[in-house]
Amino acid sequence: MTMTTPPIPAVSSACDRLSAVVFDWAGTILDFGSCAPMGAFVRLFQQCGIDITIAQARGPMGVAKWDHIRAVGNLPAVAAQWQRQYGRPFGDTDVDQLYAIFTPMNAAVVPDFADFIPGALEAVAAVRARGLKIGSTTGYNRPIMEVVSAIAAQAGYRPDNLVCAGDVAAGRPSPLMMWRTFADLGICHPSTVVKVDDTEVGIAEGLHAGTWTVGVAVSGNAMGLTLAEWQTLPPEAQQQRRATAGAKLQAAGAHYVIDSVADLLPVLDALDARLARGETPG
Repeated sequence: MTMTTPPIPAVSSACDRLSAVVFDWAGTILDFGSCAPMGAFVRLFQQCGIDITIAQARGPMGVAKWDHIRAVGNLPAVAAQWQRQYGRPFGDTDVDQLYAIFTPMNAAVVPDFADFIPGALEAVAAVRARGLKIGSTTGYNRPIMEVVSAIAAQAGYRPDNLVCAGDVAAGRPSPLMMWRTFADLGICHPSTVVKVDDTEVGIAEGLHAGTWTVGVAVSGNAMGLTLAEWQTLPPEAQQQRRATAGAKLQAAGAHYVIDSVADLLPVLDALDARLARGETPG
C-alpha cells in the first residue's frame, strides 16, 4: 500500500500590510485617566495604615496587579512605613494578602470608571472596517475583567480575544500576553501588528513581541487626569502636560504617540505605507 503525506498548508507571507491592532483597556479604550486602579491602590494601602501618593500608585501601572502591589510596597518610603507599622519587612505573603483584598475592591469600583474614551468605539469600528483583527491585553486579572468586559460588551465593544494578567506565566513587560494574542488571532507576523497602550510597560510589551507601538498620552496613566480635569486645563497647561506625558511614552520606545485612540487612523495609514516599503518595527 502506498502511503501519501498530505501537503502542509502554506503559511501566509503577507507582511506588507497590517493584520491586527491590540488594545490595552483602562486608559486606552475606557476609563479616561486610568483612575479605577489608581484609586483602588491608594485605598488598599490606606486600609493597612500605609499612606501612598497618587504618583506612587500610578508608577507601576500596566503590570499585573500582584506585581504592582509588590512594586509599590517595595518603594523605600512605603517599605519604611510598613516596617514601622508591622515591625517586619514587606514581603510576598503581604502581597498575597493585599492582592486578595484588591481584586474585589477594584472589581467593585470599575463600573464607576467604565465610560469609553471619546472616539474609542468609532476608532475600533474603523479598524474593523479595514479588515483588521482586534486583540486586547490587560494588567487586570480575570475576575476584574469579567466585570469590565461585560460592561464593554453592552456598549458594543467585543475584541476578538482577551488575555489577562495571570493567564500566562509572566505579564508585562514580557511578550507572553502578546504571543497568546497572536495564537488566538492566527497571526504569524508580529511586524503586521500594532500595540496601543497608555503605559510604558505596555509599550515594552509590544516592543518585546516585535510589534509596532502607539502610546496614548492624554487619555491614560501617563497623564493621569480625568476627562473633566483635562478639559478644564487652559491650552498652555494642556500642551505642557501633553508634552510631559508623551515624552514618557517616547522614552519607553513608542513608535508613535497620540492623544487618544480617536487619533489612531492616520497612524495606521502611515504604518501601512511603511510596511509596503519593507520597513519593520525593529
